[in-house]
Amino acid sequence: MTGGWGSVLTELIPLALVIALSPLSVIPAVLMLQTPRPRPTALAFMAGWLIGLGALTAIFVAVSGALGGFDKPPSWASWLRIVVGAALIVFGLVRFARRKASAHQPKWLRNMTTLGPGKAAGTAAALTVANPKVLFICVAAGLAIGSAGLGTAVWAAVVYFAVVAGCTVAVPILAYAVSGDRLDPASGRPRHRAGAAVTLAAGERCVEGALARLKDWMERNHATLMAVILVVIGVLVLYKGIHAL
Repeated sequence: MTGGWGSVLTELIPLALVIALSPLSVIPAVLMLQTPRPRPTALAFMAGWLIGLGALTAIFVAVSGALGGFDKPPSWASWLRIVVGAALIVFGLVRFARRKASAHQPKWLRNMTTLGPGKAAGTAAALTVANPKVLFICVAAGLAIGSAGLGTAVWAAVVYFAVVAGCTVAVPILAYAVSGDRLDPASGRPRHRAGAAVTLAAGERCVEGALARLKDWMERNHATLMAVILVVIGVLVLYKGIHAL
């Protein structure tokens, strides 16, 4: 079981990175920090995103279990990896060919800075289904987990996948939430001397500026970046499937 557990966790990393490194995962998280209530809105978005990833993956783990994948890896598992890997490569090449047409920010991103906490959580959960790349990868991850013969430990693998896939959304939001508390007068914490407060404020502005620059760069290059990620990870998944035959 230990070998199978380590193998499936290793296999999930490249799939999770497709989601984690996607500009359309990172950019909305950064935009949540520019809303009128950034802290609660961003935390709600993070919760909706992680829950959405976990729930969507769990659905296809259950589908795989219904097909007999909990006890031992079925013969179709290798072919599934081959199909997924080939599809990722093709999708990546298509994205690269159309990169110039995808140079502008999608229209639906423009209104995200006006969201409140409730709508942010719902939007995050909806994006896991509405984004074809996220949906496709969660399907692949769920079927891979369910076909790995892990028994009831599959649910720990689902949590692992959701955390890795959602880390690029969670890290900047949690960093902002933690650092922001030190500057929030409503938090009830003692205020530091004026010089320290100025230093903290400058540090927060520096972080926000870095995130804004990252967002702008990803907006300009998201099609090329996503194409490269899809092709590289597609090759890895394809090799895994061929090697397992």
